[in-house]
Amino acid sequence: MAKLVVHVLHAAGLLSKHAHSANPFVEVHFDHQKQRTLTKHTHLHPYWNQELLFNISDPKAFPDKTIDVVVYSERKSGHCPDFLGRVRISGMSVPLSEQDADFQRYPLDKRGLFSNVKGDIGVRMYVIHDHESTNKDKGVKTFHSIGAKRPPPVGTRMDFARTGLSVMTVKHLPIQMQSPEFALVETSPPLPARLQSGYRGKDKIISTYDMVEQMHFLYVNVVKAQDLPAMDISGRLDPYVEVKVGNYKGVTKYLEKNQNPIWKQSFAFPKERLQANLLEVTVKDKDLVKDDFVGKVVFHIPEVPLRVPPDSPLAPQWYKLVDKEGIKAEGEVMLAVWMGTQADESFPDAWHSDAHSISHGNLANTRSKVYFSPKLYYLRAHVIEAQDLIPSDKSKPPPDSFVRIQFCNQGKVTRPSQMRVINPIWNEELMFVASDPFEDFIIITVEDRGTGEILGRVIIPSREIPQRIESTKLPDARWYNLHHPSIAQTEETEKKKEKFSSKIHVRLWIDSGYHVLDEPTHFSSDLQPSSKILRKNSIGVLDLGILSARNLLPMKYKEGRTTDAYCVAKYGNKWVRTRTLLDTLAPRWNEQYTWEVYDPCTVITIGVFDNAHTNGSKEDAKDQRIGKIRIRLSTLETDKVYTHSYPLLVLHPSGLKKHGELQLALRFTCTSWANMLTLYGKPLLPKMHYLQPIPVRHIELLRFQAMNIVAARLSRAEPPLPREAVEYILLDVDYHMFSLRRSKANFNRVMSLLSGATAIYRWFNDVCIWRNPNTTCLVHVLFLILVCYPELILPTIFLYLFVIGIWNYRFRPRYPPHLNTRLSQAEHVHPDELDEEFDSFPTTKHMDTVRMRYDRLRSVAGKMQAVVGDLATQVERAQAILGWRDPRATALFIIYSLMWAVFMYVTPFQVAAILIGLYILRHPRFRRNFPSVPVNFFKRLPSKADMMLL
Repeated sequence: MAKLVVHVLHAAGLLSKHAHSANPFVEVHFDHQKQRTLTKHTHLHPYWNQELLFNISDPKAFPDKTIDVVVYSERKSGHCPDFLGRVRISGMSVPLSEQDADFQRYPLDKRGLFSNVKGDIGVRMYVIHDHESTNKDKGVKTFHSIGAKRPPPVGTRMDFARTGLSVMTVKHLPIQMQSPEFALVETSPPLPARLQSGYRGKDKIISTYDMVEQMHFLYVNVVKAQDLPAMDISGRLDPYVEVKVGNYKGVTKYLEKNQNPIWKQSFAFPKERLQANLLEVTVKDKDLVKDDFVGKVVFHIPEVPLRVPPDSPLAPQWYKLVDKEGIKAEGEVMLAVWMGTQADESFPDAWHSDAHSISHGNLANTRSKVYFSPKLYYLRAHVIEAQDLIPSDKSKPPPDSFVRIQFCNQGKVTRPSQMRVINPIWNEELMFVASDPFEDFIIITVEDRGTGEILGRVIIPSREIPQRIESTKLPDARWYNLHHPSIAQTEETEKKKEKFSSKIHVRLWIDSGYHVLDEPTHFSSDLQPSSKILRKNSIGVLDLGILSARNLLPMKYKEGRTTDAYCVAKYGNKWVRTRTLLDTLAPRWNEQYTWEVYDPCTVITIGVFDNAHTNGSKEDAKDQRIGKIRIRLSTLETDKVYTHSYPLLVLHPSGLKKHGELQLALRFTCTSWANMLTLYGKPLLPKMHYLQPIPVRHIELLRFQAMNIVAARLSRAEPPLPREAVEYILLDVDYHMFSLRRSKANFNRVMSLLSGATAIYRWFNDVCIWRNPNTTCLVHVLFLILVCYPELILPTIFLYLFVIGIWNYRFRPRYPPHLNTRLSQAEHVHPDELDEEFDSFPTTKHMDTVRMRYDRLRSVAGKMQAVVGDLATQVERAQAILGWRDPRATALFIIYSLMWAVFMYVTPFQVAAILIGLYILRHPRFRRNFPSVPVNFFKRLPSKADMMLL
């Protein structure tokens, strides 16, 4: 038989009928069954934590049943209990398993019109079956928690419909830790930076590959050959070199008809995979049937010299070729053979033995490379007016004209002129994204909206457009002659063409004082202005060691292979790409990269991809995404090496999936403490963003255009960085679209923060009712002292903040923030919610009415979701001030708190109050457009948005 479990946790804010306290108990009615909890004497915030069991006689009719939860206050014997409130819950809203059940808080309802009811009750309900209820039936139906601490509430009361269906479920219990499968794991790889003491000095900031495990490789640099013999009857020789160690073999390109070839190719063989003690370098002649043997050179691997950077590269030498019998043959080859590590400069361009099946044409796609984003600027066009716009048919009325501007692949139009005249006025500004070097043309076209006729066009080279630095004077507007669009005409027609005197008044300039956003604003890795003159000195160095991965998802399972994985990391304008390790689910890259840091409040992004451009792949094949992670630098302690294994989490329509784990080593080194600490009081973005802010409606479109320019430029590099990889790193697709999962996550963030205010209220209430006499007495003493000496109020507050910050130092986070699946509501999300989240916009529903309402709901709810998320971010930043999430910001704040405490102690309270009041009420003449230092400091603080799974 199925059973209903009603877990009554506690109630809060009950209204007493006859005294300042009550003796509450809960009575539950279901299907002619009645049970009650114990009575809690003299308490308006009772805590029961009891489970009540009821039999379900007809499971099919259970959704139509009602569960009545009634709160009473017990009186003296013989008297009826006082009614304190009730809740009626429909069986339809009760989960059918314990795993799906959450504690919910319900506001208490009145029994009648004249009932006076306050407070709410926390209840958890679910249905169990016979095999699940065996243990519960063995004992007493009522269970008590003896000696257990009362869990602090983190939720808040919600409006509850009379049907029993809550608008949103709010967990009342403390937020549990996320599943260990999705958690960050600290590792201890044998890195040189961890093994040696004093590994990093202020005068040594150049990477020495101390953040990765050292891997030894046997390097062979085949430079050239000379005096090779002709092997064919025709005297022809098509030579190439074969480098062989055991079962591993690499070959150079063959050169046609060349007895003195030059190859300049390097080969690398991992030391742990060397299966022989001999290295054979063989020169062969390419032939149609069987390649001819020309000569070889043999090396004993144990005798190969070891090269350790920063030693200079090993100079290649000439070696005489010998035949198969070891007798001197004709010709010689220039080689260099040494044993080195991945720190060797030959490592990125070397042919690796694990890529033995890759052809020379696809070999470049598997090598590690460093890329730089193009320098981006904002191009502005202020369209003022035009003169003498005469249509081809002069009998028609004046045109309804507008201006279209085309630059690169960007096209924008102005609004039509307010009046249909031949001298229209627009006075409208359009913005574009331009990249250096300026080689494109700006095409300005005036069109008639009514007929679609082109009234004139002018083409302006972008290299002629002046640049403006910061808020200097704008360049003068210019009049440009408009010409008819050129159509293929005969020479006779060109000679007789009429003069066209239409003109357009436009101001064009390039703004180099802005930072062109190409990343999400909350995950930016670069905040520097476009102009190099305005950029500031670096404040530190970021070292990233991409060590290895494991348990990757097999992406080529249908092809009989596993995964060809590589990583892409982006910080600032520098992109790095590791080499591709073929056909493995546990690649070991052990590559280290370094970036200069100009602002600690920035984010580095690392993505893992499956290489689709290997042998046998189609030209239009796209690299598949495996996962990505983001790390905010301000949450890292200085000079500390972080080694963690990051789960690669991706949300699919079928649920949350783990695509593997990526092991990284991270270190942030500060080279200028003074410059870094002063940054916390400066604006995040360059001054131009505050003096002449860009309209919000234009930012996302401009960012998308910047991303297109970066992706197009990097996809033309050699080897190309695929466009899909650039888009995955730079974009958060559909982040602003409505998602019930994200809405619930943001709502829970806000509720968990508001619970702090509830806890303070309850603590103060406990003080007032003398629950703890010692605490109440201390509060009375402190209250009397502050009343008698008001000048101690502010020093006490700042000193208290200082003490809290010092106390919280012991509990500071020991690891970088990572995606929190429980916070993101992604672990146990309902399939219907995912179906809605991954649905296209507009929706694909068939009914027109449903589609209209559905799209409107998603649009409105998306904005509400963003507002709730922003509110949560601000409150979390306030919490982070003393939480040591950003150790430098917390240290600055507590030091300033101590200084203010001393200052307020020696300064009369009235003087300080007058100064602060006059400063707040100062005249606008003494104000600046820049945000104040406290505002800038607050905006730089981290929040839990970094841990959200987007």
